[in-house]
Amino acid sequence: MQQTTLDTLESRDPHEREAALMAALPGLVARAQRAPGWARILAGVEPGAIDHRAALAQLPVTRKSELHALQQAAPPFGGLAVAAPGQLRRVFMSPGPIFDPEGAGPDYWRFARPMYAAGIRAGMLVQNCFAYHFTPAAAMVEGGAARIGAAVIPAGAGQTELQLQALTALRPAAYVGTPSFLRIIVEKALEQGQDISSLERAVVGAEALPESLRAWLRAHGVPHVFQTYASADCGSIAYETAHEGQILPGMVLDEDVLLEIVRPGSGEPVAPGDIGEVVVSVFNPDYPLLRFATGDMSALLPAAPSPCGRSNQRIRGWLGRADQTTKVRAMFVHPAQVANVVRRHPQILKARLVVSGQMANDVMTLHCEVADPAAEAALVPAVVETVREITKLRAEVVLAARGSLPSDGKVIEDARDYT
Repeated sequence: MQQTTLDTLESRDPHEREAALMAALPGLVARAQRAPGWARILAGVEPGAIDHRAALAQLPVTRKSELHALQQAAPPFGGLAVAAPGQLRRVFMSPGPIFDPEGAGPDYWRFARPMYAAGIRAGMLVQNCFAYHFTPAAAMVEGGAARIGAAVIPAGAGQTELQLQALTALRPAAYVGTPSFLRIIVEKALEQGQDISSLERAVVGAEALPESLRAWLRAHGVPHVFQTYASADCGSIAYETAHEGQILPGMVLDEDVLLEIVRPGSGEPVAPGDIGEVVVSVFNPDYPLLRFATGDMSALLPAAPSPCGRSNQRIRGWLGRADQTTKVRAMFVHPAQVANVVRRHPQILKARLVVSGQMANDVMTLHCEVADPAAEAALVPAVVETVREITKLRAEVVLAARGSLPSDGKVIEDARDYT
């Protein structure tokens, strides 16, 4: 019987996986505290006490948007790396700049799993069209291919004519890169009448993959196109899988990632199935990440056996950005400020700030879910004052029944008329 998973970890019992993750958490905390930045963030935390999700949820969230400032204050890695730069294999520079360390372990970015799920096997040739310049995406592919036993054409991005020469001469079985560049290559091949029929599968990432583009690629000769979700900080986070040629719903989580979905602007986990910000803890010995907020929105799918054989949780994929910062009357209002209002009033179960009206004539309304709106009416003046204190702006406050606000991940909704 043909093996469908990279290893037995992917098909283990979900309870066994959860127990293993929780057992590893104290070690991750202790390892992180060896780095000065994490020692400051996790001051007073006893590693042994962080052995279950509720305890993890009490730790501070560190946001990707904070990395630039952290790294400027404590170069090069903001005090979050355990290893010194000279002890690493590579140091990358993403736009910002943000510096990303790569340690020396095999398949450091854990990219073999998404490649294997896409059907890449030992002995195959892969055209790697992620950039080799400064950023880690191409190195992720190299590490994954080496673990599988596949060979790589280090094509990089751009130079479409040379890409076509490699495709037609070397006949690789797979492409890895952005979906938009794959379309450019296919369009050029069609225009020139070049045969790239060897390219049966693709692993794409770094940008959204609309279903219309996936359908176009299938129609023009690339039948199996899989999307992966990764970042320069975390490596592989989740990836698509298939069964009998059909892409399965959502993306399955990587085995070494502990994921939470939290309300934007806070570290509070949302209800299962609700949309929120992706927060990950990554068991990386050189660059441990604890409650690292990616800035991306997603939601957990209901747990169910997968016909592909993988038993890990699935997320819905990328559902937008979590930064809902909005400018109101020349002042920025942040999701964290809304979360601060909620924290000060325990009666508020959930809140959503709606900005309406027209530009220069903005109206802010804070909708607050409470257990009993009629009984909590006296809460309104206090919340109005809290909003004014925190945001320096006035807002109307409307009490709403429990469960009446949308579960779409939005903390701030810009409903203004821009016409």
